[in-house]
Amino acid sequence: MKPDVAVYYFPNYHSDARNRRQHGAHWTEWELVRRAEPRFEGHVQPRLPAWGETDEANPQVMAKKIHAAAEHGIDTFIFDWYWYNDGPFLQRGLDEGFLNAPNNDRLKFALMWANHDWLDIHPMKACDNALENATLLYPGAVTPETFETIMDHCIQKYFSHSSYWLLDGCPYFSVYEMTKLIAGFGSVEKTRELFDRFRSKVKAAGFEDLHLNAVFWNNPILPGETAPTDSKQLADALGFDSVTSYVWIHHYGPDDFPCVEYNDIRDAYFAYWDEAVRKYDQPYYPNVTMGWDSSPRTVQSDSYENRGYPFMYTIANNTPENFRNALEMVKDRLEKSPVPNPFLTINAWNEWTEGSYLEPDQIHGMGYLKAIRDVFGESLDMDEKQNSAEQKIQA
Repeated sequence: MKPDVAVYYFPNYHSDARNRRQHGAHWTEWELVRRAEPRFEGHVQPRLPAWGETDEANPQVMAKKIHAAAEHGIDTFIFDWYWYNDGPFLQRGLDEGFLNAPNNDRLKFALMWANHDWLDIHPMKACDNALENATLLYPGAVTPETFETIMDHCIQKYFSHSSYWLLDGCPYFSVYEMTKLIAGFGSVEKTRELFDRFRSKVKAAGFEDLHLNAVFWNNPILPGETAPTDSKQLADALGFDSVTSYVWIHHYGPDDFPCVEYNDIRDAYFAYWDEAVRKYDQPYYPNVTMGWDSSPRTVQSDSYENRGYPFMYTIANNTPENFRNALEMVKDRLEKSPVPNPFLTINAWNEWTEGSYLEPDQIHGMGYLKAIRDVFGESLDMDEKQNSAEQKIQA
């Protein structure tokens, strides 16, 4: 059985009202991509998109992304989805782009509630204590009342859509930050009560159930992130249906700086995968990470020293070839695994300012997408087909 390929999508490449207030009228994260500079010997920056600085809230732009993803073996976009006590954030890429794209029936979509604190780190100055020096803009912990609104909104606007990703008839909903989740709701018991209410509402809407997925990690990355002390106990207590990862660096804390080798971090992640399979009673679904380089989110004139995110190590030699090898290794192992509804997550479609993207760039072109196609898709020469389809979409 072919595993599904689900790719995380980070929607900060369109105009958003909050960003306009914080950064100015025309700001998107393309601003940081464009301004990135080499920070150490051998460092390759800027890494620029081959498609240009596109607006993901434009349905025709999103249609091009959907086509490229579907033609290269990708099944699902998992949108990093933000909703705080005062409402949504970065939603236009999904709501206006994907949901209005003329070909959105070619790709499934799902939500990963990115319920972490949103700090003013775009860009961030060098400092010894990022948590003390970065302004908290939007707290990740939300009230039970806000979560009631989230439940209803997700069921009515997203789960009911014909392209929403279902596992055995259950909408997939992933949660990123367990500590903030419980802090907002008050206790593990109250969180379980709210999750059970979410399930009841989903069933009342005509679905089999809700598939709740937990993102767990060993090594917090963003300022303010904390890992739960006993993730297994939490997964059981909250009734999660599965566990996965967002990015390899959540499971790797090297001494090397400013670079670690791609294959080294891959092997460390595989060791974590072994541990996760033994640890959790729920199915663990693996992750493949394309790369890592968060230096575009730093103030470029500051010295690049090992200070923690975003002044941290980068992944070297994350070539399309090494990425393809990692995909093959994960596919081989996943096909031998007893997990139901096998799938893998990939980081990421467009985390450009964290150096983890599949969209074509000016160095490797379609190389990372072709790697996915070679492992999970049809063995075809897609270049002419891509150009032809783009012309049809534009027409």
